[in-house]
Amino acid sequence: MKRIVVVGTQWGDEGKGKITDFLAQKADVVTRYQGGNNAGHTVVIDHKKYALHLLPSGILNADKVNILANGMVINIEALIAELKNLNHTDYQLFISDRAHVTFPFHITLDKHEEFLKTEKIGTTNKGIGPTYKDKASRIGIRVATLVSNEFESELRKLIDEKNIDFKNYGLPLIDFDSVYKTYQAYANIIKPLVKDTSLLLNDYIGSGKNILFEGAQGTLLCLDHGTYPFVTSSSPTAASVPLNTGVAPWLIDGAIGVTKAYSTRVGAGVMPTEISGDIAQSIRIKGNEFGTTTGRPRRIGWLDCVVLNYTNRVSGLSYLAITLLDVLSGLDTIKICTSYTLDGKEIFTIPAHIKDYEKCVANYIELPGWHEDITGVKSFDALPVNAQNYLNKITELTKIPLAIFSVGPRRDQTIEVSSIFED
Repeated sequence: MKRIVVVGTQWGDEGKGKITDFLAQKADVVTRYQGGNNAGHTVVIDHKKYALHLLPSGILNADKVNILANGMVINIEALIAELKNLNHTDYQLFISDRAHVTFPFHITLDKHEEFLKTEKIGTTNKGIGPTYKDKASRIGIRVATLVSNEFESELRKLIDEKNIDFKNYGLPLIDFDSVYKTYQAYANIIKPLVKDTSLLLNDYIGSGKNILFEGAQGTLLCLDHGTYPFVTSSSPTAASVPLNTGVAPWLIDGAIGVTKAYSTRVGAGVMPTEISGDIAQSIRIKGNEFGTTTGRPRRIGWLDCVVLNYTNRVSGLSYLAITLLDVLSGLDTIKICTSYTLDGKEIFTIPAHIKDYEKCVANYIELPGWHEDITGVKSFDALPVNAQNYLNKITELTKIPLAIFSVGPRRDQTIEVSSIFED
């Protein structure tokens, strides 16, 4: 394959950044296709940790082209800060002129509207939802406008409209002059990076480049196919890549689904395999299960193959990449969810109605665990037999071949079982 999508198969935080960074070694272009800085990817290279929120994971490779595509909503202030935190300037980055801009007043609205909700969604308070809301309402400001001569007039119209909301909420009104001055300065900084990235990507495709498409969050947070309403405001599925990048659907060769060896979730919403107590806390500490963006402790659960099979159906997965396998070392028994029971009936998919999903009870199989330290293994055959059996059982239950597994956070702790990119 030459054009591959990296898809989160759960609720996000699966280790997509690590897998994208690993695959980027053979890629020419890495493209982030949706979401904003509500995402968080942690990549460890040479024992140094990088926390990326907007930037594609390929940004840590000087010879890779990195693209922020039109499906994104971009907090320009956060982007500039993130670039400064890289501590190097030998990167190649292009920003879509059709991506939308997240402003400080979007963040204020996000926080206030979440505060007003009786049933909390668990938003990261980064202004993502309000920005996509403006996009859908056709009043948002795109990057092309930000760097144009029309920015002042368009920003004034948007702020006039937003101040109606602020007044109704009893919030201090937005000061136009302050926002305009700040963002005009930001526009001057990013203007050299702004391109028609659809045209750019299609040129790269025409010249035979290897391209990775990287999303944020996971399939179960998809606005259309996720556990609605406890979802994000865009679609992290492979199906959304053509729309969010301006690339024809038939030019995408396949998708690699990233899953943890167990399940995690940040924020509110259903999680049928959630566990608590000593085992959950042990996994949380050992796996450092705290949000890259929010720092919130993640909820812990057993691996859910109903979720994986659902993701496979709506995204179409060519391969699996299973991360954090080492975290399960030391357990006597490991469970895998194979189906749910809903109102006394066994089901093998996720109900659309959230109240039905809340009633689902997970059905498990149990496998013997292993106690060996696997953080130094370099091949599938070097794993303990029970660890091999665990991975084989996952591929058997999902019918998705295994391409990669990881046994630690570093790049050299990622083991490729099947070659992904065409040489």
